[in-house]
Amino acid sequence: MGAEAKLYKKLKAFTPQIIWNRIENLSLLGMPDLLGYNNFGTFFTVELKVTKGRKIRFSPHQIAWHVQHPNNTFILVETLGPRAVNRYQMFRGSRIRELDACGLELEACSLRYSARRAA
Repeated sequence: MGAEAKLYKKLKAFTPQIIWNRIENLSLLGMPDLLGYNNFGTFFTVELKVTKGRKIRFSPHQIAWHVQHPNNTFILVETLGPRAVNRYQMFRGSRIRELDACGLELEACSLRYSARRAA
């Protein structure tokens, strides 16, 4: 199982109130990994990223997708390794260009996803 698949499994276990659908799409490049639906009737997407350092890799298609769809889109980053201060960070998809340029130096919109609860 790949790193992003493991992250999805943790996220799904941590958020039972959200209906998750994995998106496996080879025809629409850049489409995020997950489609979520919450108790308020809102659909949103989440791109999953796993990194060992401060830099996050995005394809040009992923950047373009988030630029074209700035609302209700998010990027969840898991940082691996013993030096990870905030292991799980959530960013708004509208900030993907900044995230691509600055990496994890960019301030996250959420740090609530606790490593202790997800492990």
